[in-house]
Amino acid sequence: MGEMINRIFGDTLWIYTAILGSLLGAAFLAYFKDTKAGLWCYAKFDQVLDFLRDRYGLTWFDQPEDAWRQKYPHVTKKIDELEARLAKLEEDSHPSKELHEFEVWPELESRIKKLEGKKNGK
Repeated sequence: MGEMINRIFGDTLWIYTAILGSLLGAAFLAYFKDTKAGLWCYAKFDQVLDFLRDRYGLTWFDQPEDAWRQKYPHVTKKIDELEARLAKLEEDSHPSKELHEFEVWPELESRIKKLEGKKNGK
C-alpha cells in the first residue's frame, strides 16, 4: 500500500499532462465557438437538450428568460436606460398635455367651433 501511494505522489507527470490538456481544450473551445462549425455544433447540442427537456420533462435544462441579462450586464444597463428614456419621451410627447397644462385647450376648442360654424354657414 505504501509503495502505491509513493508511486502516485512520486509520479507527477499526470498532473502536468492534465493541466496542459485542460489549457489546450479551453483554448480550442474559445476559438471553436465562433466558427461556423462551432455555431452549428452548439445549435445541435441546444436542440438535443431542448428535445430531452420536452420529451422527458427535464426542467433543469430550462434557462431563465432573463439569462442574457446576466450574461451581458452592460447591454442590459444600456437597454434599460434607453427604455426609460423612450418612456419619458412618450409621456412628454402627447400634444394635449401641454394644451391642458396651460389651459389653452378650452380657448382653442371654442375657436375651432366658431371656424366650423363659419364654414358651414352658421
